[in-house]
Amino acid sequence: MIETALLAVNGLTKAYPGVVANSDVSFAIKPGEVHALLGENGAGKSTLVKMIYGLVRPDSGDMTLNGAPYSPAEPRAARASGVAMVFQHFSLFNALNVAENIALGMENPPKQNVLSARIREVSETYGLPLDPDRLVGELSAGERQRVEIIRCLLQNPKILIMDEPTSVLTPQEVEILFTTLRKLSAEGTAILYISHKLDEIRSLCDSATILRLGKVVDICDPREKSSRELAEMMVGQTLHTPERTPHAFEDIVLKVSDLSMKAPTAFGTSLKNVSFQVHAGEILGIGGVAGNGQDELLAAISGETQPNSGVVSVNGTPVQNLGPNARRRLAILTAPEERLGHAAAPDMSLVENALMTGAIRENLTNRGFLKWNAARDFAEKIIKDFDVRTPGPQNVARALSGGNLQKFVVGREILQRPDVLVVNQPTWGVDAAAAADIRQALLDLAAQGSAVIVISQDLDELMEISDNFSALNEGTLTAPRPVQGLTVDQIGLMMGGAHGMEVAHV
Repeated sequence: MIETALLAVNGLTKAYPGVVANSDVSFAIKPGEVHALLGENGAGKSTLVKMIYGLVRPDSGDMTLNGAPYSPAEPRAARASGVAMVFQHFSLFNALNVAENIALGMENPPKQNVLSARIREVSETYGLPLDPDRLVGELSAGERQRVEIIRCLLQNPKILIMDEPTSVLTPQEVEILFTTLRKLSAEGTAILYISHKLDEIRSLCDSATILRLGKVVDICDPREKSSRELAEMMVGQTLHTPERTPHAFEDIVLKVSDLSMKAPTAFGTSLKNVSFQVHAGEILGIGGVAGNGQDELLAAISGETQPNSGVVSVNGTPVQNLGPNARRRLAILTAPEERLGHAAAPDMSLVENALMTGAIRENLTNRGFLKWNAARDFAEKIIKDFDVRTPGPQNVARALSGGNLQKFVVGREILQRPDVLVVNQPTWGVDAAAAADIRQALLDLAAQGSAVIVISQDLDELMEISDNFSALNEGTLTAPRPVQGLTVDQIGLMMGGAHGMEVAHV
């Protein structure tokens, strides 16, 4: 296998203070192979691809590309060698058009008209239609991903690294992406594919390297394994399946009536006459492609943004004119999608991040003075109860892997016993075992009588834990429908704007 490899990774090791991110990692990718990189959060996937892409230098070990030594000192060198990467978080400027954004990622971009023609040609060749003159701020999440992919394809890469590429796509867009990736594979481009969606791995990938605690524990053909088997190989133990406790819905806790809100930014999405209600013990799943009003809806319920019209009431009390702290006192809690910067302050410790949203409900202040011991105890409880992998509560938020920070953020809100919890993308970038734990915690919270709203682009997740489902499209919410009996295709069409159902008016 190594002899025919396009890229061979041999004994890569990388350590940071207190943790060995990768230990003696070896695997190989052949031309045209779609190779999965699997592992739970903190397993070392990100560090490994950063070494391949030139963002991180290994402590030991080596790589070869086309049989020649390969050790990129920076991403520019990796790209020059034929290695391209599409990151999980897009690096695009909203105020620039598609062609301008793509030009920024090129060493020697051609004239704008020549580049625009190339963008049209390549995007049509690979089934990813893209208008080079459109502003990026006007694009859907799926179209933004196309910009990143086309930017890579214009480099004629030998290897394309993709990090969680389907987390912001509808099922229909996923199929388009997979068609593109299979075409690239057939032309000889190798693809290194990172995803926590194991059904996708089994459908798309030819082989998989599985990491656990920084080490390779297996290399297999994922098509010969079930999703559960792959997940259990990743975590090294039997996987827990979330269990729903049957319970009757109780009184209406949250009621939103004819809520309209102008988008706070030029590239946001205004909410239009949104109405729904959530009972005690109910989980309402809200699906939608990114950028269709999810952030705005969470902000309207949390009190971060005041609506232009409409009523938001909790347990019969109107709260639409109250700010976030006043709503927290009334047990309305939220966990936004953007982990670093919105849900958590990157350079603050976990103790400080626990204090910021837990001060009111966990009684972490006394006459204006902070109760640091109590705050540390609260942070330690979150870490323990939600299995957050970190050296300790004094660690800063940005030092955690994305999945571990997500566990901390969601756990912080759940442990505050909310009457209403709104969580956006609760398991985005989280491994199978941790995702199961978070979903179980949300189910348990609802069973205890909380009204829970889960905003997610993971349709399997919504169908697994939700009682009722609505879809957001361009700031409009469809009428809630029972999840039982809904198909993934129906939900995907609702998310994509095929409103075959009337808009929700309660």
